[in-house]
This record gives sequence, C-alpha cells and structure tokens, in this order.
Amino acid sequence: MYLETRNVVKQYANHLALNNVSIEVPRATVFGLLGPNGAGKTTLIRIITRITAPDSGEVMIDGTPSKAEDVYKIGYLPEERGLYKKMKVGEQAMYLAQLRGLSKKDAHRELMIWFKRFGIMDWYNRKVEELSKGMQQKVQFISTVIHNPDLLIFDEPFSGFDPVNADIVKREMLRLKEEGKTIILSTHNMESVEELCDNIALIHKSQVVLQGKVFDIRKEHRPNIFRFRLTGSEFDLEHPSFTLLSKERYHEFINLRIQKVGDISNNELVKLILNKYEVVSYDEELPTMNDVFIRTVTK
Repeated sequence: MYLETRNVVKQYANHLALNNVSIEVPRATVFGLLGPNGAGKTTLIRIITRITAPDSGEVMIDGTPSKAEDVYKIGYLPEERGLYKKMKVGEQAMYLAQLRGLSKKDAHRELMIWFKRFGIMDWYNRKVEELSKGMQQKVQFISTVIHNPDLLIFDEPFSGFDPVNADIVKREMLRLKEEGKTIILSTHNMESVEELCDNIALIHKSQVVLQGKVFDIRKEHRPNIFRFRLTGSEFDLEHPSFTLLSKERYHEFINLRIQKVGDISNNELVKLILNKYEVVSYDEELPTMNDVFIRTVTK
C-alpha cells in the first residue's frame, strides 16, 4: 500500500494539532513517524485510521482518497494498550481477530501460526491478567497483524519489551516488510529508527520539519568530522582546510578526529594526510538519528 497525506489540518478548540501536514509513505517500506510529545503524531495516525477526520486536506491510499472500507486493510497498535484482563488469552485474540473480519476457522488457524512463532502457545488458555506486560504486548502485536493488513501502524511498539523480545518484534516487522507490507513506526527510540526505517518524517509543533530517506538525512546533517588512524607517534600537520579536534596515542597508532573546513573535498583532505603519514584507516562520522532529532527540534 502506498499512503499519502496532503495538507492535512486538524484543530481542537484553541490548539492547532496539525498544520498542512503532507507525508509520503512508499509501498513495502518502514516509515518512521517522529516528533516530540504533543507534536501531532497521534492525531495524524488517528486521521489515517479514520478514527477522526481532518478539518481539511486528505488521505490518499494507492492514489485514491481514503474510504471507510480501507480500515480493513490497516492494522493499528496504539500506544495506549488495552486487553480484557479476565478473558483468556486465546479467547481475547480470537475475539479481536473476528472483529477484524476473519471467520472463526481462519482466525484460529492464523493464531496458531502466530502463537507458535512467538513461543506463547502455553499461554493460550491462561487469563490475560496472568501475563507480564511484555507477554501482553505480544498478544496485542499478533492481534494487530492477524488479519494480514496491507498497512501496519505501530505506536511505540517496543515499550515494555526486554531486548530479546524487542529484537523478535523487530525481525517480524522486517519480515512483514519483505512480504510487501507498508509499515508506519511511531517511536522515540532513535536506534530502532536507524535499524528499521527506510524513510522518516519529523513533526514538530504540528508541522513536518524534516522528511526523506534516513541515510540521506544523516548525510545532509553531517558535521564534516573524520576519524583517522595513523602509524607512528607524532602528528604535527597544520592546514587551513581542517581543524584538529583530538589526538590520542593507541599502541603504535595515533587516532585523530579532524573537522573539514571550507570547500575542500573529502579526497583532497585524505591526500593531505596521506602525503605525509601512513594511514591505516579513516572514516567519516555521520550523526545519529538521535543527533538529527535533537538538533532539528531545538534549532
């Protein structure tokens, strides 16, 4: 599924939640929907899932305006979790699967596949209240994907998971992407964004302030800092094209951090060092998505 929002506006009383928000979510990708608390992410998700309607603008699915029946093509895991505590796990999952349009037979077949995949078959006949928070998260993840939707929306899906189970969910998300599913991931975990996301949109104060491919965005925000490892014990080269930020001895090597200045190319900078020293390795420091997030929001 290819999803697009066009100039979406949403106002609540005196609060402008979304101000001409336009995003493009390519088919069969993981799209990071980022922003600080209160930026408007959840409002946008609620509009995409047709829980609420925009004041103006539109949501396009595969090139045509979104319509009521499109909700059956969407799986949504909200940040606010909620299962019926007194119900048995299997009954709860069956109920949610049938709400999403599956027959009892198809729901049971799919649940068996997912419960085995997540290693929770032993919990099928236990009450929800007996499950840990992480186990409940697994049940809700399964309930989100059980009807095989084309678009999956996960709002803080790793909250409450230990690293092992978070990794299991990440692998499942990537597997679903390989199957052709389109995924929107709303999270504050920037490491997960770098691991999973192909594209992102950053919403701040109700507007999209940054959008594009993750790697391209990191390159655009690079600080032109390079790390060099040289053979030898000294480094005394000075040149107006760079500033030496740090120099450390490491066994028989010197580790340098250098910031490029002016219009010198990367190749020219490396040649300056190579002409006088034996370079063991070098690479450019790219900012993390966490760096980009903080710089953009606080700018």
